[in-house]
Order: sequence, then C-alpha cells, then structure tokens
Amino acid sequence: MLELHGSGKSTLLHLIGGVDRPTSGKVFIDGKDIYRFNDDELAIFRRRQVGLIYQFYNLIPILNVEENITLPLNLDNREVNKQKLNDLIKLLGLEQRRKHLPNELSGGQQQRTSIGRSMITNPAIILADEPTGNLDSKASTEIVELLRKSNREYNQTIIMITHNMDIAKIADRIIKIEDGKII
Repeated sequence: MLELHGSGKSTLLHLIGGVDRPTSGKVFIDGKDIYRFNDDELAIFRRRQVGLIYQFYNLIPILNVEENITLPLNLDNREVNKQKLNDLIKLLGLEQRRKHLPNELSGGQQQRTSIGRSMITNPAIILADEPTGNLDSKASTEIVELLRKSNREYNQTIIMITHNMDIAKIADRIIKIEDGKII
C-alpha cells in the first residue's frame, strides 16, 4: 500500500500496470521487463496479469454490472466461467444488481463492480488508485475488506494508493512517496 502526496501516483500505477511506457529505466514484473514486450504482448499482459481499480470506477455506461465485470474476459476472447462469475457477484454483494447499468448503482456498488472487473481474470497484481476516495466510510470499509480478502484468499498482490492513513495502516507494507520520491 502506498501513501502518496503530490505528483507521481497515477504515473507509478500506470507504469507498473503497463499502461504508460517509461521514458527511462525498466519495470520488472515476475522477472520480466514488461516494456520489452511489443504492444500486443503488453496488452495481453495487462488483460491477464493486472487488475486496475480507479477512483472514478471507469465503468462502461451501456454495460450492466455482469457485462462490466466480464469485459476483460470478453476482450481476451476467453470464456466466462458462470460459476466463478456468480460466486464473485455474490462476494461483491451485487446479486440483486447484476443487470443494472452503472447509473442505477450507488458509488459503493459501482466500485464493487470495478473491483469485480479487476478480479475476474485472477490477476497476479491489483492496482488500486484511491479506490475509497469517493465513498462514505461504510462503503470504504467494505471495499478495503474486499481487497484484503483478495490478497489473503486469492494470493493477489494489492498495490493501493491512498491519502487515508487509516486505510494505509491495514497494509502489510507502507511506502510513502512525496514529490515523486520515496521518503
């Protein structure tokens, strides 16, 4: 978990996640410099190895909860395991909302949908950029618990950026970055 003040947080996540290319240096994940991949290999890496959770959810407005969650599988031409999808939707507490569009959901439900989308492919890494920033305290606690469960039960690495020290304190490790530098 990272607590960042100032510049660099989104850039850091985008570099780790293969979204942005570094102007210098290397990014190694699982012993591989991901920026040695060509564009197609990098896209596959992102779809299969990284789950991204954004503060503003980034859901597709014309897709319902189920479709938003399964989007990474569909983009990768992979079959959806219906039992896994049902289990995930239940874990997320979205059973009664699975056919609802994002504009029909609360902020917490939208964020849980975003988390479901990040988890459906069983990625090794989940990158969370202020995932509780727009939520009330109850929804924030639920989101943090979901991420903890993802880490503990599914052995996923969670890298979370937050300014909230109460949330940061639950992490196994806290790295503070200020003005683009580890302090």
